[in-house]
Amino acid sequence: MSVNLDERNAGGYAVAYEREDAYFPVYVTAALAAIFFTTAWITGTAYWLVLAVATAAFTYYNIPLLETGRPTIGANQYGIFIQAFGLLRWRAIERIDLVEIAERAMTVHELQIALNVALGSALVADWRKQPAYRSLMRLPWRMDHNGLVRISLEPFDRPPDEIHRTFLRMWRYYRS
Repeated sequence: MSVNLDERNAGGYAVAYEREDAYFPVYVTAALAAIFFTTAWITGTAYWLVLAVATAAFTYYNIPLLETGRPTIGANQYGIFIQAFGLLRWRAIERIDLVEIAERAMTVHELQIALNVALGSALVADWRKQPAYRSLMRLPWRMDHNGLVRISLEPFDRPPDEIHRTFLRMWRYYRS
């Protein structure tokens, strides 16, 4: 079954990572990694190489945050799609909650999607198998042992309450 997840589909909704200066550290660490690699090459000392590898690893892990034009999560008539996870069918979703979590001096918002069936039956399309080069990069989702899919909404270009409201509205409409 081929499913077109284009945002222009009738009833489609897509959210991408936000374009903002908060992800500037990704560029800074990439520049630092280049400087540390160059310094390690010139001086021949191992501690510069360790710093270079650590900053390059941080940069590599966070590269998906720079993919601002690509839909990361969204929904259409088939269900909710999540990048590097898959397409969850509407009838497999038990509830969709917006949870505020206090972290240090700030509050983050997390979308929690509870499933009423096993994950294998909930997925219309399974995208969890990633190419090797993306396997160590940041994922927009986490799943706990109870089958709860958790998505941090802070890095996205739409407000958390809008994303939650839209998903809830679509879920109520399409599951019936």
